[in-house]
Amino acid sequence: VDLSDFATSQILPLRKNQSAVESGLSLASDPAGIVDFLDMINNLKGDSGRGYYMQLVIGTPGQTLNILVDTGSSNFAVAAAAHPYITHYYNRALSSTYQSSSRGVAVKYTQGEWEGELGTDRITIPQGPSGTITINIAAILTSEGFFLPGINWQGILGFAYPLLARPDPSVEPFFNSVVRQTGIPDVFSLQMCGAGVSASTTADPAGGSLIMGGVEPTLYQGSVWYTPVLEEWYYQVEVLKLEVGTQNLNLDCKEYNSDKAIVDSGTTLLRLPGNVFSAVVEAIMQTSLIEDFSAGFFDGTKLACWMRGESPWRLFPKISIYLRATNTSQSFRITILPQLYVQPVTDIDGTLDCFRFGISPSANGLVIGATVMEGFYVIFDRAQKRVGFAVSTCAENGGVPFAEIAGPFLAEGVASDCTSGVPLREPVMWVIAYALMGICALVLIVLLILLILPCRRHRDGEITDESSLVRHRIK
Repeated sequence: VDLSDFATSQILPLRKNQSAVESGLSLASDPAGIVDFLDMINNLKGDSGRGYYMQLVIGTPGQTLNILVDTGSSNFAVAAAAHPYITHYYNRALSSTYQSSSRGVAVKYTQGEWEGELGTDRITIPQGPSGTITINIAAILTSEGFFLPGINWQGILGFAYPLLARPDPSVEPFFNSVVRQTGIPDVFSLQMCGAGVSASTTADPAGGSLIMGGVEPTLYQGSVWYTPVLEEWYYQVEVLKLEVGTQNLNLDCKEYNSDKAIVDSGTTLLRLPGNVFSAVVEAIMQTSLIEDFSAGFFDGTKLACWMRGESPWRLFPKISIYLRATNTSQSFRITILPQLYVQPVTDIDGTLDCFRFGISPSANGLVIGATVMEGFYVIFDRAQKRVGFAVSTCAENGGVPFAEIAGPFLAEGVASDCTSGVPLREPVMWVIAYALMGICALVLIVLLILLILPCRRHRDGEITDESSLVRHRIK
């Protein structure tokens, strides 16, 4: 999760592709009464640029908490002890249905970490599939830098695949449990309506919708375009190229996917590998109508302010991301307007409107975060291993959308595989590490037998949560 704070900033025509209807996704109320998508509309609220949360009722009797929706992790974790920055927490002692597994779990993010205990309990989703579901829950007992001042959520809900679950993939993620126990289709979709909403707005937070079980057609316009999920851990996709305005960055497509490209609702910004970020900033500075601009705006250390009523968006270009289509010889283009990446943050004395740059550099891959997702209705079609994009109905002003989508385009001049040469993902490296540990253990046993000497087991190669994939998440 991107848990960044703004306190340190200083002032300064659509062609139809395969539609959701044609692909057999659920589009209406389920006859059995399990799913009613209309009940799920507006079941999310935004939290000051720090993500979108929904209400869950946990335990028996029910305890109501707000939980951050995160497609870039796989654990359901909730505060189970008091913390200065949260108003209430999940009290396991008050739930007659809570069962502890007596297993510890720890997750360390780039900006924040927590530790706790695994268990199970029953939950209901007030604006979700009907029924009571038994799920794995991590009770957060201690944390550092995870809960932040002013937040209105008390936990995190990971919607990614089991491979990212901690401490190991045997911990069934939340949505897997929902699908298995309710029988809904293995599809969920997100509309995040924070585009143009100031990050300092707390009285009237942004809204959104998490549709579990299918697609709600009133939340998008035009066609749905799908890109394959390459690996089922994060929602990893393949980026073919980027454009700033009409200018192709002309980078090797492998640079866009180094070391992965993912779709992640829990990351606030559009995050780009270092070389790609530098190329984007240079292209923006060349095409922007601003002659002299502080570098501090682009590196995130300064805000840019204009007189109230002046729109800075006309000064910046569009940014387009080309994704490989399900027909792998083709691509499609998702485009964000400046309204999505030049983001209002606060006002000063009622005379100045201040903005931040919604793109940042990343050392761990490209992340299509909320900066981009707020322009689209995003469909996570796990059943068919693909992610769909359509223009969102809530990302607009005066009938003019903040995002565009177009295709198909031939993927000519682009490598057939833009992800080859990407480093081994860490779950594969875990297997290698465990294999090497097994060999080492065997050698130690042989030495013990031969030498009849005590030998302490060497632990430097032990796979722990701190050294695992979780520590290096891009959030």
